[in-house]
Amino acid sequence: MKQRAEIMLTVADLDLMPEDDNRYEVIDGDLHVSTAPSYHHQHCLGELFGRMFIYLQEQPLGQVMFGVGVIFDEFNGVIPDLVYFSNERKKRIGGVKLTGAPEIVVEVLSPGQKNEQRDRKVKRRLYSENGVSEYWIMDPEGRTVEVHRASKTGGFRSKVVLHEGDRLTTALLPGFQVEVGTLFVKD
Repeated sequence: MKQRAEIMLTVADLDLMPEDDNRYEVIDGDLHVSTAPSYHHQHCLGELFGRMFIYLQEQPLGQVMFGVGVIFDEFNGVIPDLVYFSNERKKRIGGVKLTGAPEIVVEVLSPGQKNEQRDRKVKRRLYSENGVSEYWIMDPEGRTVEVHRASKTGGFRSKVVLHEGDRLTTALLPGFQVEVGTLFVKD
């Protein structure tokens, strides 16, 4: 039986992608393409960004940013929906694109099983293996936020699912809190 040669893409190959409304990422050498985000996606992302931005204006511990490129290595380059990195970590990973793990990575689920699989499994593993301290998955349809936290020995060891009425907090941003229900579009 003849085996096919597997071609692994690199983050350098991302520069060859077309200038369109798609988001191109490479994870383990495989190309992942996402279409433009929906209104619900952008609404909850904007709400969280706004709250974190205001908090960081009052407590200048670091920066929160939309859609900045994060390169972990030659075969892994992604564009998370939102990242937070402390001032200290910025010294190690900063640049045109981040070359290392932010403390917090946020992804908003897009509809579809393939998108959900990528965010819940593929990206969760990628972020866990590369030193992200917390991975938040926002689900506009379920109106929940999953918080995955790394253990001191590495990798995500705990998962908390927050619902409307719960408060999203993190030890990485002391005193920061937001009611989960306020992050999603009101029906």
